[in-house]
Amino acid sequence: MSTGLPTPWTVRFSKSKRREYFFNPESKQSQWEEPEGTDHEALKKYLSEHPVKVRCLHVLIKHNGSRRPASHRQDPITISKEEALEQLSKCKEQIDSGERFEDVAKERSDCSSFKRGGDLGYFSRGEMQPPFEKAAFALKVGEMSGPVETDSGVHIIKRVA
Repeated sequence: MSTGLPTPWTVRFSKSKRREYFFNPESKQSQWEEPEGTDHEALKKYLSEHPVKVRCLHVLIKHNGSRRPASHRQDPITISKEEALEQLSKCKEQIDSGERFEDVAKERSDCSSFKRGGDLGYFSRGEMQPPFEKAAFALKVGEMSGPVETDSGVHIIKRVA
């Protein structure tokens, strides 16, 4: 799918400004405004289908094979990956039956984001572990993933922006 940008321009995301910008890898030029010759409708469509940033909530259940098998809830974590997946499934059932995602994350997530209801804020590509990133960017706003396995443990992810 075309970005609508003239060759060789690309869309990037500024972490400090929390917005898209445009970058020419040949000249190393970057700018906030769309480059001259941009097809505005094609760019708008591209950004809606291929966001450069997303905002997600998640529930993380760590297990004894996690990269850091400890959390605010338990140190050390001794459950197996299979048990973690069972617990994650129960969390998803709670959410599917009407409990707020944020409340389930506060109660059960092993990530420090539990304090914020699992809110990870906005992030762009390259900031999260690849399986997490792939799942997060594949979701539409309001959608929730199935189990996602990373080195940190197992997650369910809800895209909110």
